[in-house]
Amino acid sequence: MSDRTAPLRFSVVICAYTEERWGDILAAVDSVRKQSLPPLETLLVVDHNERLLQRLAEEYADDREEVRVLANAGPRGLSSGRNTGIAAARGEFVAFLDDDAVAERDWLHHFAAGYEDPEVVAVGGRTLPVWASGRRPAWFPEEFDWVVGCTYRGLPPGRVRVRNVLGGNASFRRAAFDAAGGFATGIGRDGDRRPLGCEETELCIRLAGAVPGAVLLIDDRAVIHHKVPAARERFAYFRTRVYAEGLSKALVAQSVGAGKGLESERRYTSRVLPAGVLRGMRDALLGRAGGAGRAGAIVTGVALAAGGYALGTLRARRGGSPTFAWGPITPEPRRTGTPEPKGATA
Repeated sequence: MSDRTAPLRFSVVICAYTEERWGDILAAVDSVRKQSLPPLETLLVVDHNERLLQRLAEEYADDREEVRVLANAGPRGLSSGRNTGIAAARGEFVAFLDDDAVAERDWLHHFAAGYEDPEVVAVGGRTLPVWASGRRPAWFPEEFDWVVGCTYRGLPPGRVRVRNVLGGNASFRRAAFDAAGGFATGIGRDGDRRPLGCEETELCIRLAGAVPGAVLLIDDRAVIHHKVPAARERFAYFRTRVYAEGLSKALVAQSVGAGKGLESERRYTSRVLPAGVLRGMRDALLGRAGGAGRAGAIVTGVALAAGGYALGTLRARRGGSPTFAWGPITPEPRRTGTPEPKGATA
């Protein structure tokens, strides 16, 4: 542990992959610079996009100590990008912020408060959607806000102990990665391809097993605002994302076991979602807009996620247990080739 009388030293990692989010990336970095608890550094990791890498390096050329621009040192994807940031981080704590989100001023301050307990290894926050249309689609249930990378209805309020934090608004002790390794490649997102996820879930379960007595928290005062583009407000994206979540959950179950991998999901599907369906049906009977749509979306979401999980499980059984690599990746000079991360077979 560090001296508690001194400010905690945070390295903030932001992973970027497309120039289409140029303004969003700059806004994310600016929100980190305005923190009431200033970070030690911001690490901008660019995922195999040479032009974006050069543009960001030029943008922050005069601020290289404060904002460091790095190339993803591993295979394409969000997990490898985060592992590159972890390996380069100089802070005692590593926080992650999505490249299309902005953090409120006390974001890091609330993270830091959680680490006053030496058993706490990770602290996450609350992620609020910023809809491109200006408001939530009437049919979109709050219980499924995780579809657009945001905090969903059903999570307990306040500062509470959880199984896993959400990767786009989270922090970890740097030492946690030494104990458990980094984010698993082969699970999470790869740019705009099929929207897989759950890499933070797999990491957190693995971390809890590697560090006896480890505590993971969510503090809903640590708030970020996450953009939801118009394409993700559509039901077509909703269907694709929940199906991909089922596929991802099957990979997590193969890695850490179905018991731990689906522990939180059982409560979610048996309590939170039925209550959401009932609310939607009640609103429909009262003539409130979107009630029937929300109830239908919940039922559809459950069916598609279950189908994705079943197919993912079947594929894993036919092909054997998947192999996951989880770094952290040690960056090497960019022109010398890609380093090989350490790995394990689930």
